[in-house]
Amino acid sequence: MYLCGLKKKDMLAKVLSGEAFTAVRNRNFRYFLGYRFFMTMATLMQSVIVSWHMYFLTKNVLWLGMIGLVEVLPQISIALFAGHYIDIWDRKKIVTNTTFLLLVGSVILMLYSIESFHSFQHLGVWPIFITIFLTGLSRGILMPANTALLGQLVDKKDYANAATWSSANWQVGAVVGPAIGGLIYGFSSITVAYCTVFILYFISLFIFRTVKIEHIILSTTKNEEDMFSRIREGIRFVFKSPELMGAFSLDMLAVLFGGAVAMLPVFASDVLHVGPEGLGFLRACPAIGAIIMSFYLMFYPPVKNSGRTLLLCVAAFGICMIGFAFSHVFWLSGLLLLMSGLFDNVSVVIRGTILQLYTPEHMRGRVASVNSIFIGSSNELGAFESGMAAKLMGLVPSVAFGGIMTLIVVATTAKLNPVLRRLSLK
Repeated sequence: MYLCGLKKKDMLAKVLSGEAFTAVRNRNFRYFLGYRFFMTMATLMQSVIVSWHMYFLTKNVLWLGMIGLVEVLPQISIALFAGHYIDIWDRKKIVTNTTFLLLVGSVILMLYSIESFHSFQHLGVWPIFITIFLTGLSRGILMPANTALLGQLVDKKDYANAATWSSANWQVGAVVGPAIGGLIYGFSSITVAYCTVFILYFISLFIFRTVKIEHIILSTTKNEEDMFSRIREGIRFVFKSPELMGAFSLDMLAVLFGGAVAMLPVFASDVLHVGPEGLGFLRACPAIGAIIMSFYLMFYPPVKNSGRTLLLCVAAFGICMIGFAFSHVFWLSGLLLLMSGLFDNVSVVIRGTILQLYTPEHMRGRVASVNSIFIGSSNELGAFESGMAAKLMGLVPSVAFGGIMTLIVVATTAKLNPVLRRLSLK
C-alpha cells in the first residue's frame, strides 16, 4: 500500500510538472498527431470493412490471407526507394501526395459497393484488390516518411515521450476506426461505411497541410551519391546495429507468426457467432489495451532495462494469442486481445525510441524504410501466413501454432542478441 501511494504521488507530480506532456506542447506535433489520428481511423476502418466484405462475398479464408499478400508486395517493393527520396526531398510533399493516393482508393471502394452497379457480378473482387494494392503502395511510403518527420518535429530529449504520444494517438484511432466501421456497416450500409472512410481521409489531408515543417538540407556529397549506394548504406547501418536489427527482426517474426487479426472475421462469424458489430469490437480490443498502456508509459517510459522488457512483452503477446485461439467466449476473446495490445504497445514504444536515438538524421528516412519492411510487412505477410495456415491446419490450431512460434522467436532472440537483451535506454 505504501509503494502504491508513492507511485500515485510520483504520477501526480509528473502531471503537475507537465513532464508527460512535453512533446504535445509543440504546435506542429499536435497537428501531426491530428493527421495521424484521422488517417489511422480511416485506414483501419477500411481494413475491417474490406475484410468483412470480402468474407461476405467469397466465404473463403484464403481470400482474407490474399488481402495481406496484395498489400505487402507493393509496400516492400517501394519502401527502400521511398527511404532514399525521403532523405533528400520535401517530406511534407511526399506525405501529402501519398495520402491523396489513399483518398483515391477509398473512392474506388465506395463506387464498387453501390448495389445498383452490380460490381461483384461484373468485376469480381478485383476492385478490392486494386485498392489494397494502392494502400500497400502508400504505406510503403508513409510509414518511413512519418517516422522521419517525427524526428524533425520534436527535440531529441523528447523522443521517448513523442513516441509514446504517437503510439497512443495511433491506438485511439485504431479503437475508434474499426468500432465505427463495424457499427456503420452493421446498422447502415457498406456504401455509407466506405463513404465515411473517404471523409476521414479528406479531413486528415486537410489537417496535415497546416503542419509547418522546415526540411533539413542534407550535405551535397550525400546527395551526389547514386540512389542504390545510399540504399545499401541504410541497409548496412541497420544490419550492423544489434539494437536496431534485434528490435526490428523480433517484431517482424512475432507479428508474422503471432498475429490473429486477419482471421478475426472467421472467429467472429464461425466461432464466436457475432456480426460485423462484434468484429469491430474485437478489432478494437488490442488498441484499447495499447491505449491503457500508453497512458502508463507517458509517466513511466520504458527506458530502464528496455531490452529485457521488450523480450518479456513480446513473449506475453504470444501467450495471449495461444489463449485467444482456444477461447469460445466473446468476452474472454476480447480480454485476451486487449492484453495482447497492452503488451505489444510496450514493444512499439521501445522500438520507436531505439530508432530515433540510434539513427542519425541524414539516414532517418532510409533506416525507417528498412523498419517499415520489417514491421509493416509483417502484418500483411502474417495475414497471408494466417490464411494459408488456417486452410492447411484449421483455424484454431493455426493461431495456437503462431503463438507458440512467437515464444520460440523470443527465446532465440534473447540467446543470439545479448546486446538487445541488456539494452537500457536510460
